[in-house]
Amino acid sequence: MNLVTVTNAEYKNGYKIFLLFNDGLTGIVDLSEHLEGEIFIPLKNQDYFKKFSLDSWTIGWENGADFAPEFLYDLIVNKLY
Repeated sequence: MNLVTVTNAEYKNGYKIFLLFNDGLTGIVDLSEHLEGEIFIPLKNQDYFKKFSLDSWTIGWENGADFAPEFLYDLIVNKLY
């Protein structure tokens, strides 16, 4: 598998984000069940969650929280959300 990167991301609602990957795969991930650990605590506030940004490979937040693009890809492919 080639390196997977997120090329576009759009907030939908709740903890859901529409993602487009560099291979053309698209889908909506619901990250509500994946906000475990100290770094993700601020993301439980939906106003903060909405303020993600897209870097050169994935989505992330100002506090340093991010999700590996492979993890996000697998959520869509395997419908693990």
